[in-house]
Amino acid sequence: MSAPFVVAVDGPSGSGKSSVSRAVAAHLGGGYLDTGAMYRALTWWCLESGVDLTDLDAVAAAARDLPLAMSADPAEPGVLVGDEDVTEAIRTSQISAQVSAVATNPGVRVALQEQQRDLITVIGDEQGSVVAEGRDVTTVVAPDADVRLLLTASEEARLRRRTVELHGGADEQTLEATRDEVVRRDRDDSTVSQFLVAADGVLTLDTSEMTFEESVAAATAAVDAVRSAG
Repeated sequence: MSAPFVVAVDGPSGSGKSSVSRAVAAHLGGGYLDTGAMYRALTWWCLESGVDLTDLDAVAAAARDLPLAMSADPAEPGVLVGDEDVTEAIRTSQISAQVSAVATNPGVRVALQEQQRDLITVIGDEQGSVVAEGRDVTTVVAPDADVRLLLTASEEARLRRRTVELHGGADEQTLEATRDEVVRRDRDDSTVSQFLVAADGVLTLDTSEMTFEESVAAATAAVDAVRSAG
């Protein structure tokens, strides 16, 4: 039985890493893991449970006990906490505004990174391949992945994409309303993980001037090149 084919993708908000990663996973006929959704799910659970996000030990303990289940289907990724489907709830502005407090907690990162490695193994074994994306997947979670990609884009391009995604348009008012989520979160998260500059051996794809289809084509070409060489 051949080893699972693993693709690790990192990048800042609005770089296209989630949508491109899902497309690559579908291209491979394998599974998908959104590691960022795990931090969002933990944030949601702490808020629902009354855990103070400034209490580092309490939040880290919550990370170890989080009753999390992730769908690996790239066409329909879902997140369950206990029996509750939180796929939509973890994408609200309330969670976006507070998730960095959880994601920059060192104890949380250790706990969730261990879970992410386990999930990559399980999904890969079940489906033959897995695309895992997030902030430090290429460097910490899966540094030995078969393909490691850093998707990036200019701040202007990333801000416009995220604004259209959240608000359906990108006029000046909605751009400014979204700026804090994109710029501040990236700044905060970059204090604990490297996702703005590619590490050694990680291929950078700058999608600033690319359409979604072009971004997917570039990523799948990089993946297919490694698969055919192997």
